[in-house]
Amino acid sequence: MNETRIGDSITVTRDGGIATVTIDRGDGRNALSRRLILDLTETARSFADDLETQAIVITGKGAFTAGADLKDPEMDRRRAAGLLERRHMTRIGPDMCDAWERIEQVTICAIERYGIGGGVALAASCDFRILGESATLRLPEIPLGMNMSWHAVPRLVSLIGPARAKRFVIYGENLSACEALDWGLADEIAPDGGTLAAARVWAEKTAKLPPNAVRMTKQSVNAAANALHHATTYMDLDQYALATTSEDYREAIKAFLEKRPPNFTGR
Repeated sequence: MNETRIGDSITVTRDGGIATVTIDRGDGRNALSRRLILDLTETARSFADDLETQAIVITGKGAFTAGADLKDPEMDRRRAAGLLERRHMTRIGPDMCDAWERIEQVTICAIERYGIGGGVALAASCDFRILGESATLRLPEIPLGMNMSWHAVPRLVSLIGPARAKRFVIYGENLSACEALDWGLADEIAPDGGTLAAARVWAEKTAKLPPNAVRMTKQSVNAAANALHHATTYMDLDQYALATTSEDYREAIKAFLEKRPPNFTGR
């Protein structure tokens, strides 16, 4: 067994043909700070030349992830930046998800407690998702005055269909593990605390298969499913940059931090 650290919050453990990526910010929430997003991107890219690993499990210590860290000081810097710099800084989220989707090995996401916002976008970039029986998924972006970006919308449409994708993205409501399984967003439900073990079963099954055939098949399926993804998401970065200049966005973030209902005006 081989263990490496990437940044302060990621451990990669390789055991035979299986790698386990564990996110642990030490608080059980694992919010996606700028630094963690960059480290997750580096982690994904580290598998590009790895011919030994055939399956990758990604999980969080405690919850999977609470999504973007709204208290990260980098968020204040981004809000104050000019448009060109803000667009550049905002690219890290979609770049991370794209890096995980491009991995040739099979990727399995083990989700305990909750996956929120960018955590759902990351999970949708993986091949399979296993949820704990009381886990929930949620996309709070629209209620927070933003669009859903990170190239996530077409991935969700491919997984759950357009009507359910609209419900999931627009209303920002919790999606239970059972609903996620029924919709096709989850591939298995495991007992709470058991998602990593369940994901390991999937990984072991994958690692026993001929690696070339598996990688080529994954590439073929993704090519068929994702053919129009770039055409439908190339503007979501600019939509985000526009949405985050609105008064509604500032009101949403302020209300969130003050734990009160927002008052939206359309401005």
